Amino acid sequence: MRIAYFDCPSGIAGNMILGALIDAGLDPGFLKRKFSTLDIGPWTLDIRKKSKAGVKGTSLEVKVKSQDTPRGLRDILSIIKRSRLSTNVKRLSTMIFRRLAEAEAKVHAAPLDTIHFHEVGAVDAIIDIVGACIGLEKLGIEKIYCSPLPHGKGTIKHTHGILPNPAPATVELLKGIPTYQTNIQKELVTPTGAAIISTLAESFGDLPRMKVENMGYGAGTFNLPFPNLLRIFIGEAQIPAERDAVLQIETNIDDMDPKLYDRAIAGIMKAGALDASVQPIRMKKFREAVKLVVLCRPEDKDKILDAVFTETTTIGVRIYLVQREKLRREIRAGKKISYLGPQIKSIKSE
Repeated sequence: MRIAYFDCPSGIAGNMILGALIDAGLDPGFLKRKFSTLDIGPWTLDIRKKSKAGVKGTSLEVKVKSQDTPRGLRDILSIIKRSRLSTNVKRLSTMIFRRLAEAEAKVHAAPLDTIHFHEVGAVDAIIDIVGACIGLEKLGIEKIYCSPLPHGKGTIKHTHGILPNPAPATVELLKGIPTYQTNIQKELVTPTGAAIISTLAESFGDLPRMKVENMGYGAGTFNLPFPNLLRIFIGEAQIPAERDAVLQIETNIDDMDPKLYDRAIAGIMKAGALDASVQPIRMKKFREAVKLVVLCRPEDKDKILDAVFTETTTIGVRIYLVQREKLRREIRAGKKISYLGPQIKSIKSE
C-alpha cells in the first residue's frame, strides 16, 4: 500500500501541503490543466523554490485578478461539481470544504449557508484543497498519516478582526487530534491546512513503518528560528496493519477491596472504555497493590475519568497518548474476521 506521512514541525497550511506534493513529484503542468476545469475566474499560480534556514522547498502562491466578491459554501461546491475532475477528487474536496465551513459556522454561531469566503481566500482555498486532492490521487497515495501539530501563540489578523492564535475555526477542526504549544508568535496551523489534514489523515503520531521512496518539502511564508517547511514522506507501508491513537489511563491502587475490581472494570467498560485490566504490583514500603490500566478514545476521556473516580478509590491517574497497530476487523454472518492486508488471520464467533 502506498502511503504518505506529513511531518509538520513548523505547522501546516494549504499552500505548504500543495508545495510539498509538487516538490515530491507532482507535475505543475498537470495540476494547472486540472485547475483549468474550475470556473473560478482569472488567477495565476506562482511556484518557485525557496530556502528556509538553509533547506530548500517548493513555495506556492495564488494570485487572484478579481474583485472582492465573497463566495458561499454552496457556490464553491457547485464549482467543484461542475468541473471535469475525477469523482474521488470531487468527493474529497467536497468533504474538506464542508468540514471547513461547518467549523466556521460553529465558532461564529451562524447558519452554514451564511458562511462566506473572501474572494481571494476562496480561490486560495479552492486551489489548496482541490490541488491537494488532485496531487494525492496522481501520486497514488492510498492512506495519509501525520505528526502531532504545533500551535502558535499570541493573536492573528483575520477578516473578522484580531483573533486568538490559533484561530477558533482551527481549534474546532483539530478537536481530538494531538497538538502541542510553542512559543512562536505566528499562525502555524491555518484553518485550510487543518481542514485538509483532519479530513484525510488516518491517524496522528510517529512516522509509520514504511519504505520511503520520495520526499518533498513545502515552504511556508514565515522566517522562523527553524525551517518553515512541511515535509512529506511517500512510500510503501511495510506492515499493512491499521493504526490509530488512543489514551491510556492508569493508576496504582492499594486501598481497595479486591472483591470490587470486577465491578469496577465492568463499570469502566460500560462507560465506553476500549479495554480495562488490573495487574498486581508491589509499591514502596513493600505494599501489595494493583495497577489499573484503561484504554479509551480521546473523545471519551471525560466520561472514562468519571467512571474511574466513581468505581475505584484512586485520587489521581496518569494519562498517555499511545499508538496502536491492529488488524482490520469486520463482522460477517456472526463471525468476527481479522485481516492483515488481504490475508485473513483469525475467525472468531461474536
